[in-house]
Amino acid sequence: MEDPGHVPDPQAVLEHLLRRHSIGPRQLAAPGPTPAELRLAARAAMRAPDHKRLSPVRLIEIPDARRAELAALFEDFAQRSGRSEPEAQEESARAWNGPALVALAARLDAVAGVPAHEQWIAVGGALANFMNALHLMGYGAKMLSGRKAADPRITAALCEPGETLVGWIAIGTPTAAARARGEDDPERILRSWTRS
Repeated sequence: MEDPGHVPDPQAVLEHLLRRHSIGPRQLAAPGPTPAELRLAARAAMRAPDHKRLSPVRLIEIPDARRAELAALFEDFAQRSGRSEPEAQEESARAWNGPALVALAARLDAVAGVPAHEQWIAVGGALANFMNALHLMGYGAKMLSGRKAADPRITAALCEPGETLVGWIAIGTPTAAARARGEDDPERILRSWTRS
């Protein structure tokens, strides 16, 4: 039986994770992840901290056969928002972001005895694990959201009752190296408790 604490070459894995950055849809080409790879990334998402195992997250793969339907929803949203026709067409084109597109929905349980902020942390942890798993498999990804994620028509099309649409994850093979937005300085987020 394998030691659950064993990591094959932990330094190499950590160094690879430290190179993960979001990669925009324009820098994502085919191939995207296979169905088996998406399931593996979803399994990684399920390993995020999750108080009472509520699983407050759902990943919704958008099949290519339904991209046109999503495009129509995006275009309708843009038109109802008062955008020009070229802007509406540009919004419509976002339905083809990345060779693979996965919507992320959250379902918070108000009666489970777990504070809402803990459930949102579980959603964020699942997203991070999902994207880290894709990175470890050699794919690039970017989480995309915006006002349309709150649109009732789009939400009704993608979500089950009680879910909140968070956004979409565009996934594919990177065509350019990810660029850091700056030097990662752990002192920005890591503090010692010194105040009395």
